[in-house]
Amino acid sequence: MIILKLGGSVITRKDSSTPKLDTSNLTRIATEISDSSCHKLIVVHGAGSFGHPYAKEYDIGSEINSLEEFTRKKQGFSKTQNSVKNLNQLVCQHLIEQEIPAVSIQPSSFVQTYNKRIIKADLDLISKYLDMGFVPVLYGDVVLDVEDKIKMAVLSGDQIVKYLAENLKPEKVVLGSDVDGIYNKDPKKYSDAYLLKVVTSHNDLESADNTQTVDVTGGMGGKLDELLELTKIGIESEIINASHDNNIKRALKGEKGIGTLIKKMKEKK
Repeated sequence: MIILKLGGSVITRKDSSTPKLDTSNLTRIATEISDSSCHKLIVVHGAGSFGHPYAKEYDIGSEINSLEEFTRKKQGFSKTQNSVKNLNQLVCQHLIEQEIPAVSIQPSSFVQTYNKRIIKADLDLISKYLDMGFVPVLYGDVVLDVEDKIKMAVLSGDQIVKYLAENLKPEKVVLGSDVDGIYNKDPKKYSDAYLLKVVTSHNDLESADNTQTVDVTGGMGGKLDELLELTKIGIESEIINASHDNNIKRALKGEKGIGTLIKKMKEKK
């Protein structure tokens, strides 16, 4: 079984102030998934421009200090949830058009967090869908949080990937991003930056700058944190550029070395 994460920056126009789908990318990716003939697959996608503007505008996940603020955040929660659900419907539609038996799984309907980290999620239904040959499709969402100071939180697709991987033990995790992988430092700022083919810890990075991106769910730094945690239980993952033709197909067929491999550091003898 493989868990495939599709970044919101790949399937949407993430810099758009209003929800905007990247139809050409999504169509191509759906075709590549179909062509890969991956027999057991979970897809998780980010929210991109369908979720981030609302989550930022209403500051979902920050402390609530008044009834007026709570009322406003509830409205923002509803807008965000409805928008990312619309994106998920579009993703599933594209997959179904390629004869992939996609089924939508809404995180806010079965996940709870405490201080923005998952504490409760029943995965039995997802396992059942997998056993029957369906492709469950989950996504970055807003969820209820049991910490009374915030009451609600943004749940990133990356955290969902980590939770699924910890509990369902996939053969591999593939993260489709809009960059080739992880660089030793920010390639937009440093001309001598180079792609790291393997990362085993944050120590492999020369500058923390490359982990800081405008992303309310953590940016590349947040992704790396989640994936490094998975290496502790023996699960490797790879960050690849899903904007390039056939990278998704190659990764799902088992090819390695496409982007940056996140793996456990070898113990010194």
